[in-house]
Amino acid sequence: MTATTAVRQLWIHSFRPGQGLRPEAVAHSLTPTGFVGRALRLEDRQGPGIIIVPEISQAICEFVRTVSGNGARRVLAILEGEAPSASQGAWEVLQAGASDVLIWNELSDPGNAISARFRRWQEVDELVESPLVVKNLVGGSPAWKSVVRRVVEVARFTDSPVLLIGETGTGKELLARLIHTLDEKRNQRSLVVLDCSTIVPELSGSELFGHERGAFTGAVAARDGAFALADGGTLFLDEVGELPLGLQTQLLRALQEHTYKRVGSNSWRRTDFRLICATNRDLPMEEARGHFRRDLYYRVAAWTIRLPSLRKRAEDIIPLVRHFMRLSGMADAPPELEAAVKTYFVTRDYPGNVRDLQNLVHRIMTSYVGVGPITLGNVPPDERPEANHTAQDWFDPASEQAIRQAVALGVGLREIRRAVEAAAIRIAIEGENGNLKRAAHKLGVTDRALQKRKAGQYQREEGSATPSSNCKVEVLEACR
Repeated sequence: MTATTAVRQLWIHSFRPGQGLRPEAVAHSLTPTGFVGRALRLEDRQGPGIIIVPEISQAICEFVRTVSGNGARRVLAILEGEAPSASQGAWEVLQAGASDVLIWNELSDPGNAISARFRRWQEVDELVESPLVVKNLVGGSPAWKSVVRRVVEVARFTDSPVLLIGETGTGKELLARLIHTLDEKRNQRSLVVLDCSTIVPELSGSELFGHERGAFTGAVAARDGAFALADGGTLFLDEVGELPLGLQTQLLRALQEHTYKRVGSNSWRRTDFRLICATNRDLPMEEARGHFRRDLYYRVAAWTIRLPSLRKRAEDIIPLVRHFMRLSGMADAPPELEAAVKTYFVTRDYPGNVRDLQNLVHRIMTSYVGVGPITLGNVPPDERPEANHTAQDWFDPASEQAIRQAVALGVGLREIRRAVEAAAIRIAIEGENGNLKRAAHKLGVTDRALQKRKAGQYQREEGSATPSSNCKVEVLEACR
């Protein structure tokens, strides 16, 4: 069956069993759509599901964070009541990992509204898990997975211009190539890459639009530019923030009209391509400084996707290391990493992001003799830290700044300790895809102790509005 016709099972959970909107009503609305909604034990709820809530609370956000794996699994929140009161807190539940929030009383056809979303999400996620994506875009951290999902959806279901923003080495060109490949309308034609930072100002018009023979000194023959070469396909303008203002004006006109003139020609030519731009600059700030045209910015940024730096996806560092080790071809199979080497990789700073990490792995593999694990001795001397960094060196200035802010706001030591503990537990559970036993091992506690801590957090977040015993048990079981 295809993604659009396959029958799918959705689990449904109500926070007010026997009251208000019943799960049976939601399941009944889905019957004609090819989706089946049913109650399942929470430990079996690994796939997509629906929660029915009377209002958003911190406890519900924590529940969503747990069952969705912080957004890794698709969860739809259905709110009871009338808008706008019912939608208060909707942003928070989305931040916790819900894929969307619907208000039941506002839906004229709830079954189709729900099924259309899950059908789209299913198509996107099948592409995200396809070999084409998995083998090229390594990483499973929430930050990276969210970006990949957006890229896949924009590439497959729109023809709009895309602006990729990120630091050097975060994978902007790799994502541009993926967008072209997934664009079924464009992928049979060329992907033309033009690095705007290398364009000579005197020849910039020729690079984009081409030129006629004799148009300028040295133009001994007519030449197609990027606009002609990309016709029917995709044009990728890398480092678009480096374009001079004069060329920005010409580019804007050509993008608006889909027409251009070769340098030295009076004839207009038509072109049709998908535009992808990338930059490591803050273009709105550049516009405020007068370095980038506002109208051009809104033309190229129909979709803006910000790529996370490697420091914001630390969970992906070791999988990336293994990926680059396989690509190096210097060993029959990727060797193991000593624990100290893993610590080194995770705690090292990467100014060049993923590209920086790839270069480091290549240099380490060059010194590897092919027997046993990778050891600290394989790390090049100029890459070794000056101090004796350990796994305890995690407390950086950003951590201290957060605590300074809490103290300034009058937050007590007990609450600060609880907040840090709650964040550590959530991150460990997310990193182990909800497996409580492995998360407990990572944190150095027993799974029973971790379960008790989760229970204490849940009760504190609810405060006076104590949840039903059924709700509390389900939150704990979700962590197993």
